[in-house]
Order: sequence, then structure tokens, then C-alpha cells
Amino acid sequence: MFRNWRIGSVNGALLAAYFIPAWTLVAFNIMVAPVHGLYERPSVAVALFLSDQLQMSGIGTVRAAWLLALGRLTVVAFFAIYLALLVIPRTRKSGGSDEALGIALAIGSLISFASMMMASKVGEMAALRLHATELLLLLGAAIVLVIERPAMAPQTAEVPAPLALEQAELLHNS
Repeated sequence: MFRNWRIGSVNGALLAAYFIPAWTLVAFNIMVAPVHGLYERPSVAVALFLSDQLQMSGIGTVRAAWLLALGRLTVVAFFAIYLALLVIPRTRKSGGSDEALGIALAIGSLISFASMMMASKVGEMAALRLHATELLLLLGAAIVLVIERPAMAPQTAEVPAPLALEQAELLHNS
């Protein structure tokens, strides 16, 4: 069963095993109580940046929190689509699931990078380490995805076409 798994497929599945529960929990906490969920550890840097640097009002902070939750849930959805496509052997062998993984990596990297920059700006070191680690995980998977291509289908050997009537094949004719 595991003979046709590429390292990129295993890497993507391990990333999905981390990001799906972690980011879903954070997004649902934000959706249930936007301000309280935004001030929890995974999103505290974004909350501090919005309130201190951008001086957003309460309703603006709630809207930004919901937008962050929507972005995280989008990444979770693409990781789930990737896992669903990964269990189909033909799709896994041809690399058809790599597109969903690529979208999840791109959006997740953007969110992690922005959160890391905000954590750096407000001086929140624990959040900075968290977002830098997530960003490195996502970028590492993107590099593996770009470098490792799916196995090509075996090429069939070409059979030479039969000679035309005008071309005689003689023993002394080589």
C-alpha cells in the first residue's frame, strides 16, 4: 500500500494532521467569541497589532477577527480536500492532489507571515516563535512540493513503421 507514496504526499499529510485541528480550534474560538478568541495565544499578536498600531474600534476588531478565522478555515478546507484526494491512488500517483496542497500552503504561509510580522512589531516573542515555526513548516512543504514531481508514466517503445513498397530492404543495403 505504501509503495507509491511520495515524500511530498507524506509531508502534506503530516502538515494537514497538524494544521486541521490546530487552526480549526483557533478559528472556532474566534467565531464563538471574537474578541476573547482573538486575544488567545495563537492570535494575540494580531489583536495587539490591530488595537495598538492601527487603533481599530471594537467592531473593526471583531470584523478583522472574523476575517482571520475565515482565512484559517479556508486553509483547513484546502488541507481537508488534499487529504480526501490523497486517499485515491490514481490521483496520488499522478500528483492531482498537489494543487489543493499548494493553495493551502500559499494561504497559510501568507497568514503565518503576516502574523509573524505583527508579532515582531508588537514584541510578542511567544507568538513570534509560533508563527515563525508554522511559516517554516509551510515553506518547507512548498519547497518539497516544487522540487518533487510526480512519477511520469512509462513510455511505450516505438515500433518502426513497415517499409513502403518503394523501399526494398536488401541484405547489402544497410
